[in-house]
Amino acid sequence: MSLWPDTFLDEARLGRPSRRAATAALEAHLAVLKGEPLKLSLAEALKDAGGLGGQERRFTALAVRELSRHQRLLDLAARTLGHAPSRIGLLEDQALVRYVLWRRIFCGANWARIGPEVKLPGPVRPRTLKDDFLERVVMAPLAEPPLPESVPDRLATRYSFPTWLVQRLAELHPEPVLEAMLAALDEEPALHLRARPTGSRDEVLARLAEEGVAAEPVVLAPGAVRVAEASHKVFETRVMREGRLQVQDVGSQLIVEACRPIIEEGGGSLAGWTVADVCAGAGGKTLALADEVGKAGRVLAGDRSRRRLAHARDRARELSLRHVSFPHPLPLESADVVLVDAPCSGTGSLAREPDQKWKLSAKAVAEFHTTQLELLRELAPQVKPGALVVYATCSLLPEENDTVVRDFLAQESGFSLEPLAPVFGPERAALLCDGPFLRALPPRVPGGGFFAARLRKGPGPG
Repeated sequence: MSLWPDTFLDEARLGRPSRRAATAALEAHLAVLKGEPLKLSLAEALKDAGGLGGQERRFTALAVRELSRHQRLLDLAARTLGHAPSRIGLLEDQALVRYVLWRRIFCGANWARIGPEVKLPGPVRPRTLKDDFLERVVMAPLAEPPLPESVPDRLATRYSFPTWLVQRLAELHPEPVLEAMLAALDEEPALHLRARPTGSRDEVLARLAEEGVAAEPVVLAPGAVRVAEASHKVFETRVMREGRLQVQDVGSQLIVEACRPIIEEGGGSLAGWTVADVCAGAGGKTLALADEVGKAGRVLAGDRSRRRLAHARDRARELSLRHVSFPHPLPLESADVVLVDAPCSGTGSLAREPDQKWKLSAKAVAEFHTTQLELLRELAPQVKPGALVVYATCSLLPEENDTVVRDFLAQESGFSLEPLAPVFGPERAALLCDGPFLRALPPRVPGGGFFAARLRKGPGPG
């Protein structure tokens, strides 16, 4: 295994590097290093930059994610060249070194191309590094450092993950599976969308083709579409403006599908049902559930974050989904299905939010377990007998998945675990299900890792 990548980023996906784009990327990365969420840091940096073209904005967004995504490996490259971050005092200087190494190692750029992006004055201040120092960082021979002996250390270094997290995943997966998973989480994710309404994917794909957008179906989810080109022209299409497409990861679409009745009993349709989305967030799954239940059904959405729920309300209003409501408190006793997309570590979505891997800890995962179990137990007495509770996360760790479900069942005798395979059918279940659970793991399932379990409340009291 070589630590340094042997291929460079596709220039079509890279966007257009420029000094202003590099400045925005560095400002956003510095905000991330100071504890701000990447999405917020990027939005503010792009707003402050003003006037960047679409290709420059794409470069900025990619660069910010890449600097967090490959942070450990970039810092190793700096140490190999004799410039360890600990020897560079200012965060601004550390960010500059990381940026020029990313442009060198992952983009294949030389100093002639990188220099105009970072030469004095700026692009960030304060700064102590001279231009000739950064030029040496770019041009000096970069040796291959010795590989760590243990498999977790080696993979954690190559793919830039915290060692503790890779060690935990190594307990669950053999080396080839683990490496493929880390490699998938280490890549810029493709754009995935959901065709709406339910069952209209072929028509939507045909219309995209008419408008010159290369897209293809994702066979693992019946409404999933992957945009196969680098540009975001899809957002300018008529079919998108008409609300026929929604940005949504494949795993999220599978979680919504996990809320359906099993094929043998209900034909797999939620039409006319009442579904409660307890942790609705910004409303991605809420909108998908609204399409599933149709106008004859109802979706009740709630979340502890008023800001995120306000965004969900706006999205439902834009699509004229009048059968979606936001009552507080949620009347769970009236719901046939309750979706609990629980707060979690997000280890399955690190490709999209790479800054989170440096903020996680084993202690935080244990705290999530406690929160998730308490949430299920709080909801349990409110759910009506016979109702289905779907517990879901975007975590790869059993502490937040299987263990939460089993601990809940041990404490709440009125619930039973239902298998998910009958919902998906035998062919897809062979790829998606692990025992009774949905376990959508990258790279088998594109777009991240997701988990779901079906819990049925019995007819008895409580």
